[in-house]
Amino acid sequence: MAGPRFKLLIAGPCVLEDLQGALAIGVEAKRVAAAHGLRYVFKASVDKANRSSASSPRGPGLQTGLAMLAEIKRQLGVEILTDIHEPWQAEQAAATADWLQIPAFLCRQTDLLTAAARTGRIVNVKKGQFLAPWDMRNVVEKLQVAGCRELYLTERGTSFGYHTLIVDMRSLEIMSEMGCSVIFDGTHSVQQPGGLGKVTGGERRFVPGLCRAAVAVGVDGVFLEVHPEPDRSPSDGPNMLPLDALAPLISDLSAIGRAWQGA
Repeated sequence: MAGPRFKLLIAGPCVLEDLQGALAIGVEAKRVAAAHGLRYVFKASVDKANRSSASSPRGPGLQTGLAMLAEIKRQLGVEILTDIHEPWQAEQAAATADWLQIPAFLCRQTDLLTAAARTGRIVNVKKGQFLAPWDMRNVVEKLQVAGCRELYLTERGTSFGYHTLIVDMRSLEIMSEMGCSVIFDGTHSVQQPGGLGKVTGGERRFVPGLCRAAVAVGVDGVFLEVHPEPDRSPSDGPNMLPLDALAPLISDLSAIGRAWQGA
């Protein structure tokens, strides 16, 4: 790896709640990205099908959620990323979203990968918590065979005992050697899956340090879930970054990138 090439920010709420709240998050994230010359992609889930409990909120649903994302795209003029969980969702989501994301738990699902690739949209695959980074080569091959022209791989931590994840920074270099752009997911990497019983726990205080390390190793971008009041978020609150912490963190990451480029 030739050093940091940090140029992309993917940021937004974990799950869509209401249009005005999502727009406020997008406006601030877009502002922060522009201040540092970064490409910005707004992310949000429309239906969180992989919640810990059957009673956990899932979001507005596919049709309502995609309509909200279309309005965010219209008003903010930004790229949109959302995740899909079943092959039949790919075409519908692709009508609005510029990026289709494959959740970590589903990263080996051949039919899902194939459906996403065939839409012609950018595909971002979260590396499964259960996979070694070199195992992602098979995922890359599945997407390429299906015709994917632009794909990203995202590191989001590896299972390390019960309710704990650990980040192996070697993963960033290993996946980059597959010829893919690599993203570091700073907020999901500090999750404690199922750690609070019926919901996921997390340690958001470690997000900045891990992101700084990832940019120093060399990544194309960072993925961050942000919220004005993370503890009031219906999903992933304990590991989300407060919205007002986004600007100082991106400033730090940009400085690290510039230091490498000038070395």
